[in-house]
Amino acid sequence: MKDVAACGLFILLFDAVLCVAQRAELVLLECSNCGGLVGVWAFGAVKWVILRVFTSMLTEGKPEAVLSRLVALLSLLSPVFETGRMMMAPPSEPYIGPSHDLNMLLLSPMSSTLACVVWELGLRADRKMKRSNIKLDSRQLLMRMLNYFKPDTLYIVAAFSFLILGVVCDTFIPFYQGKVIDMLRGGVLQTSFCYAIGQLALVSLGSAVFSGLRGGIFMCSLARLNKRLKGLLFHTLLQQEVNFFDKNNSGSLSSRLESDVDRMGRTVALNANAMVRSTVKTCLMLGVMIQLSWELTLLTCIEMPLLAILQNKYNTLSMELKEKIQDCQAKNKVLASQAVKLVQTVRRFKAEKVELRKYNEALEQMCAVRTRKGIYSTTFCLMRRLVSLGIKLLMLSQARSLISSGRLTTGTIVSFFLYQKPMSNNLKEILYCYGDTMSTLGIISKVFGYLDRTPECKTAGELAPAELEGRIVFQNVTFTYPSAPNGTPALKSVSMEIEPGKMTALVGPSGGGKSSCVSLLLRLYEPQEGQILLDGEQLHHYEHKYFHQKMALVSQSPELFAGSLRYNIEYGLKDCTIEKVKEAVETAKANDLISQLEDYDTDIVKDGNRLSSGQQHCIAIIRALVRDPQVVVLDETTGKVDAEVWHSVLEDLLSRGRTVLVVAHKLKSVEKADKIIFLEEGEVMEEGTHQDLLAKGGRYYQFCQNTQ
Repeated sequence: MKDVAACGLFILLFDAVLCVAQRAELVLLECSNCGGLVGVWAFGAVKWVILRVFTSMLTEGKPEAVLSRLVALLSLLSPVFETGRMMMAPPSEPYIGPSHDLNMLLLSPMSSTLACVVWELGLRADRKMKRSNIKLDSRQLLMRMLNYFKPDTLYIVAAFSFLILGVVCDTFIPFYQGKVIDMLRGGVLQTSFCYAIGQLALVSLGSAVFSGLRGGIFMCSLARLNKRLKGLLFHTLLQQEVNFFDKNNSGSLSSRLESDVDRMGRTVALNANAMVRSTVKTCLMLGVMIQLSWELTLLTCIEMPLLAILQNKYNTLSMELKEKIQDCQAKNKVLASQAVKLVQTVRRFKAEKVELRKYNEALEQMCAVRTRKGIYSTTFCLMRRLVSLGIKLLMLSQARSLISSGRLTTGTIVSFFLYQKPMSNNLKEILYCYGDTMSTLGIISKVFGYLDRTPECKTAGELAPAELEGRIVFQNVTFTYPSAPNGTPALKSVSMEIEPGKMTALVGPSGGGKSSCVSLLLRLYEPQEGQILLDGEQLHHYEHKYFHQKMALVSQSPELFAGSLRYNIEYGLKDCTIEKVKEAVETAKANDLISQLEDYDTDIVKDGNRLSSGQQHCIAIIRALVRDPQVVVLDETTGKVDAEVWHSVLEDLLSRGRTVLVVAHKLKSVEKADKIIFLEEGEVMEEGTHQDLLAKGGRYYQFCQNTQ
């Protein structure tokens, strides 16, 4: 980099010598309207060749790309500038050729150097970003995001139409304000003054009306977009396998669903609105400003690349900090929701201070990131204002000179300055919207990543027989939890049969594999090896809703939803009559529970927190029975409900030929089972009735002795 800077300095010195030579040449030239311009272009071409040769000599025939761009700027900027002067010159003032002033000649290499520095250090900084960890195809992401607006095409077309009309009205407001100011001097007829006032009022009213319509339609489209995206994302999340939710915290997923979808929709929609509005307004204003004073317009345009450098640098830093803040917010939400949900555990272990310390540390971390962002924002605003102030002082000095020479009127100057500030604001808004959109690409990518994710489970089939026997067979099933340490298998080549119409019990120490068998049987996970058959068919061959209606689970920790009692009992069922619900209540001997809750429409509030553990299990049993399942899995429920209820439910299920699978630690509840399968360390150790296994004196016998 130092070599490049040194070569650049030599090139600038050599170019200065050429500029002095050019001045001597200009004195000798008879500059006509075209001949002088042709001469400037010819000298630019010759200078380009000379500087290229000089650059090759300095770099031994291998010039850096940055030096090549600097040479092109030094050679072509002056001819382009003179061409623009000729095109902008009024017909009454013919072009007289380039200035003979040496200061004007030296302005070209100075401007070229500034432009090269702006491009290399500022506008090309995004290449560093592309080489960083964020490897996103921004164009594809944004185009895909825009595709989700297709259902609202008419709304978007109407919004942009009102936007353009509003911008046109905005553009002419300062113009007519300047006219009115000039007319205040009293040198015009009263009718012309009233006409100018009417024009000003008309464009002001049009600006207000069209802007309001544009904003309202954009907000309506944004609300519809958020509704669609949240629905799609929620549907996709619900299709994922259970392992996906084991890897991704629920708080983080909720944050993606709510805040991220809101932000990506708001950012793209509102930024597109602002960028189009500001771009159109900038082009219109630039045209009017050039007509008013091209000299002042040139000074205004010098401000743009300087602000572009500052904005680009700020955007790069802001993108990184915004992602860190988003991660901190998700982490804080997880910590808070976890502590509130498990408040009883926190209270039992007197861990309030621990949870408070963890939450405060997370808050301090987020505060530190926000503080850094605030410092960067403050520094950026200060530097931006200093640049604007410097340019404004130069413009005031030039404006005074133009008024003194009679080339501009007071009203024209006022109109120009009324345009100048919005012009700068439009540029800032364009740069900010671009940076904000780029900083949101990470969020958009994550949301689309969830939308595109294919569940890592076998697709459910369409098998839904009218009659189901309920015979379950495990054939050499091996299963390892993805999150298991060191990949330790939970089940190792398990083979067993659960006979229909009978009660089978899974018994064994904790960690033996009982819950894993239940999880695989309910298709919450898929085995890595082997297969599980239901009536001779693999589980994934059955239709999803049919399968989970015919195979009901009463877990050791039943989950109830906020809502009425009937809603929780009928959850997931269609056309379930109240008579069927009452029949399940009778079977579960839960009439007392219903009387305590007054009726079936009683709201059990906040995930069942108003109910005792036994009442929650009772509702879970009713929810299983109302589905009329063929296979019922009772997972560690014997100690949670009344013994009379337990025996009543078992008798009803077995009398109807249902297959019952009981998972229990307490052996008294399984002594009457038709078959007991003893699992330990993920393997089937023994099978048989209670008496047969005791007579063997094996692992089951030892387990019984240890648990007494």
